[in-house]
Amino acid sequence: MTSRRLRYALWGGLLLTPWQPAPAPAHTLGLSDPGGISWNTGVWLWCSLGLSLALYWRGAFRLHQLGRSQPGRVASFSAGWLGLVAALVSPIDAAGGLSFAAHMVQHELLMIVAAPLLIAGRPARTWLWSLPAHWRKPVGRWFGRQPAGGMLRRACRPLPAWIIHCVAVWGWHVPFCFQAALRHEAVHLAQHASFFLSALLFWWSILARWHHAEPDRGALFYLFSTMMHTSALGALLALSAQLWYPAYGALPWQLGLSPLEDQQLGGLIMWIPGALSYVIVALVLCARWLMGGEREALPRP
Repeated sequence: MTSRRLRYALWGGLLLTPWQPAPAPAHTLGLSDPGGISWNTGVWLWCSLGLSLALYWRGAFRLHQLGRSQPGRVASFSAGWLGLVAALVSPIDAAGGLSFAAHMVQHELLMIVAAPLLIAGRPARTWLWSLPAHWRKPVGRWFGRQPAGGMLRRACRPLPAWIIHCVAVWGWHVPFCFQAALRHEAVHLAQHASFFLSALLFWWSILARWHHAEPDRGALFYLFSTMMHTSALGALLALSAQLWYPAYGALPWQLGLSPLEDQQLGGLIMWIPGALSYVIVALVLCARWLMGGEREALPRP
């Protein structure tokens, strides 16, 4: 099995572990007391997150010993990991059971903070180096017999990744689906997993050519089109005069806002900060490509 396939396999296995069913729920709709909002103490979640970070740092240290350290990638992955912690175990998670706006902050942390930063950290390669040398080939052969690797490679292509992410974002905001996620913990876990994993696919397809001098115009198209459709969804929520999710309307506490105002604030969070993130990445990509072109055009002294 090639190292590329093993990296895909490691990606899939380690990033799925935080989404396995845990004894402690992520959050419950309508906590009885806002003062009860606290950190998620689920042991499985903390262990999964800790394992992913420990293996990454172990691999990064080995690469450093070989003179191949890349502190920028380590910093990016670590920042993305902190984004996951903020989304999944900080009080933001519990507040999402009371406020749509808080729930939207959680989703944006997963999709436009944690996911791109983790991808920019190139974790699959670093996780590979965390394994003992005599484990790599046996593990690779085992994963080589799994059909998921080929499916993952196809899903990481730009168009499929864009479609999967678009369907996840819009599909889960259909009132029936969103309210089912609020009331049933298993559905809620599926919602968050699909948001995060589809965002990983999307950002992987966008950032795959990050270090290439030749511009990938398709990446710019997918960035701007994602900005447009997520902005449209945010605008619909922010400008609506009707409550989309009545389950939130029955709650006694929503950060001092009415249920409709809470929904409109959540829509604004998706609309403005969410859209800006895609624009910023597109501008950074353009700047890198332009600078690369200028360097190639400069005559040698």
